[in-house]
Amino acid sequence: MGDLVIGARSGAGEPEGPGGRVSRSAESSAPSAAVEDAAAQTADEHGTGADGPAEPPPPGSGPAEESEDPAKPRKQRSFLKELPILVGIALILALVIKTFFVQAFSIPSESMQNTLQVGDRVLVDKLTPWFGAEPERGDVVVFHDPGGWLNDEPTQQSSNSFVRGVQDVLSFVGLMPSANEKDLIKRVIAVGGDTVECKDDGPVKVNGVALNEPYIYAGNTPCGTQPFGPIKVPNGRIWVMGDHRADSLDSRFHMDQPGGGSVPVDNVIGRAFVVAWPVSHWSTLPVPDTFDQKGLAAALPVAPPVAGAVGAVVLLPLVRRVRARTERRKES
Repeated sequence: MGDLVIGARSGAGEPEGPGGRVSRSAESSAPSAAVEDAAAQTADEHGTGADGPAEPPPPGSGPAEESEDPAKPRKQRSFLKELPILVGIALILALVIKTFFVQAFSIPSESMQNTLQVGDRVLVDKLTPWFGAEPERGDVVVFHDPGGWLNDEPTQQSSNSFVRGVQDVLSFVGLMPSANEKDLIKRVIAVGGDTVECKDDGPVKVNGVALNEPYIYAGNTPCGTQPFGPIKVPNGRIWVMGDHRADSLDSRFHMDQPGGGSVPVDNVIGRAFVVAWPVSHWSTLPVPDTFDQKGLAAALPVAPPVAGAVGAVVLLPLVRRVRARTERRKES
């Protein structure tokens, strides 16, 4: 803190005479009184009085302490201390995204060629099923084994324990496909209530409408080696087929199991919407135009016309009565 200047009475000490102070004339004493009054006023402004100096101002109130020293740097937290926090936040976010939004899956076989190649990484939308959306015709979906489809398929695990541990952690948070889960990826051809069939060399028909399938692997026929149908898909289930019809053990090869080869909608994890890796294979997975044909879903909206016809029959007598009353009033 700076030096505190305390106001004092002006003039030097006055010598004492034998009988007291040296006497002054009236003329010389007037200016001295004026100076003393000015000095007293200055002392009051600085917090001092005649009785002595006042208490010094509290710490921090002086001009030198009103602002911090700009040259003094603020202490920052070490990056090594912040790194575990950042990693923890990243893992939590990745786990939330995997659980509710998007999950990565690896393509292990050739059953979806040429749409998907072995080793491709696809991103699967897991959000829309939370809002009640169900798979639609033409969607490429990932689903859990409904039972007996992958009994002979070995799990893709590394023999190195450290690599397995890293893979388990990354798959847990959704940054890497799991080697333990037995999931499949196929294309939805028909949904609950549809009738699907494929005879000889095709084409595949849904509700009697033939599908034009340009996504089928070159050289394959629509039925592959397994013609089928007509089969009505139970409600709450889907009929799936691989794009590589000659190399896909899909619904056609499990018709002897419960559901007649169809897959429960509850087993569907989500819809694959993009090939994310490798970069050279990057592409989206839209629904082919053939599934937008008119009449493809003609078998589904039967109830509204029937209900309308029944309603018209029920209301017909009431309409006749109203007309009869109107004519009577006109005659009267």
